[in-house]
Amino acid sequence: MTTATAVTPLTSQDADALVLAAQRAAEAAGVPVSVTVLDAGGHLLAFRRDDRAVLISGETSTRKAYTALQLGTPTADLVDAVQPGGLFHTLPTALDRPLLFIAGGLPIHRDGRLIGAIGVGGGAPAQDHGFAATAVDTVL
Repeated sequence: MTTATAVTPLTSQDADALVLAAQRAAEAAGVPVSVTVLDAGGHLLAFRRDDRAVLISGETSTRKAYTALQLGTPTADLVDAVQPGGLFHTLPTALDRPLLFIAGGLPIHRDGRLIGAIGVGGGAPAQDHGFAATAVDTVL
């Protein structure tokens, strides 16, 4: 019989550190952003919108995090899948909670297990992806 090893869940301290790291990366690039961190159940752990970020960036950062969490994949890797003829073409409209297939959302793993997700919105998609990746690489 194999025993499962417990994995430490994403904590509020982790979430705060992720938000701060993403914000610092964005500030260094001169890009005002919103950052959302969700736990493994899709519940909000942390959110921050730069005062200068466009208002919709709050919604996009949250949807990117949720999409990355639900599919366990960076949103940047899913963009082509929702194009006409793509594997997930109808998925964005098939669910009650809207998904967003734009770069900037990353699943967060610890010891090979999904423990949450981060989403960044407000910059160009490649920038948002980079800010999220910097945060994950810095904190975890």
